[in-house]
Amino acid sequence: MNGHKDHRIALFLDFENLVTNTGISSKGFDLQPSIDRLLEKGKVVFRRAYCDWSRFGDAKARLHEHGVELIDVPPSTRAGKNGADMRLVIDALELCYAREHIDTFVIGSGDSDFCPLAYKLRENGRTVIGLAVKGSTSPLFVKACDEFLYLRSRESRGERPEKDSVSAEEPSQGGRGHRAKGHDKDKGGEREAPTGKQKSQPKVPDIARSVVKRLLGGATGPLNPSLIKETIVRKEPDFDERDHGFPTFARLLAAMEQEGLLKRQQQGRQWYVVSPETETAPGKKGGGQNKRHAEPVEEEADEDLEEYPDPEDAEG
Repeated sequence: MNGHKDHRIALFLDFENLVTNTGISSKGFDLQPSIDRLLEKGKVVFRRAYCDWSRFGDAKARLHEHGVELIDVPPSTRAGKNGADMRLVIDALELCYAREHIDTFVIGSGDSDFCPLAYKLRENGRTVIGLAVKGSTSPLFVKACDEFLYLRSRESRGERPEKDSVSAEEPSQGGRGHRAKGHDKDKGGEREAPTGKQKSQPKVPDIARSVVKRLLGGATGPLNPSLIKETIVRKEPDFDERDHGFPTFARLLAAMEQEGLLKRQQQGRQWYVVSPETETAPGKKGGGQNKRHAEPVEEEADEDLEEYPDPEDAEG
């Protein structure tokens, strides 16, 4: 794999599907977190949203800010049904055959009607990422994609105090990772007392355990953390470590290291994962031997670890 910055991404949004009966209003629809996630994978070179825009005019300005081209599809039947989904499918397939440099297609919808499109795109060697709202998404469509990202409802978060600023795709257990301003005055003492023991320690998901066990069992050398994440996502396309209480994949790896499931080694600015039985080579940092020192190292290297650099690039 050449890296996470090389992909050329096309984004297609079935907008009405994303804001109808999903808990996300058209006015509060926030695409920025999703764009940020996609930019970690590559360049988003194509952005389109389809619907009858006479019904969702309050969303236009925000989508324009993100460079999204708005395709207006007026109702074609008395019942108000439009052909937005059909238009999206035709445009996506046309782009697939006409622009070979675009290797990743993001389909913003939870409708299982898009399963054939996902299968056809994958058949043509494209990566397909789904984007929709959890609870309003067909499990069939989730399985039809290579990866699935969930939009988070701002409205549902806004019901909690001090949560108005929380946007889409942030950790579902927001209270854990955020220090609320003004709400901890009376609980300051309580927070400091159990410093080493958090109230609810997140549990390492079973899928992560099984993947790490299998990969390390057959490994002949250090593993790039990206390989672990990619393997998990292949098995479970909508996997998101934040749904299990870990703000980053680095934190999930750190928790697995503390449980003795793996050991992390640092070579220069690169981090790798090895079997817990592996001896730490002289001059290389290993996180598992001294748990007191593991936490500061993780804090310093969190950003680097999330980059998941390729070992071959490091050697070159």
